[in-house]
Amino acid sequence: MAVRGPMGRGKRERERARAERQQQKTARREEAKVRRSMAGPRDPGEDPDIAGIVPGPQPNPWGDELDGEASEEDAEPVEP
Repeated sequence: MAVRGPMGRGKRERERARAERQQQKTARREEAKVRRSMAGPRDPGEDPDIAGIVPGPQPNPWGDELDGEASEEDAEPVEP
């Protein structure tokens, strides 16, 4: 019978998986670098997180047309 070396199969598999993850990270970094270079320059005084937001009430993201009035179904009954 052949005797395995000091490096077991489990360790070899872990190192192979680690090397593969590292290659994937490198590829993602390169893609991001290309994407950023293709996007073009930004305006220096504009924050991209809040660009296009206008002050005041914002539209309802669900598209419901609520006038702020409670409907009769939602109102609590008034006891005399």
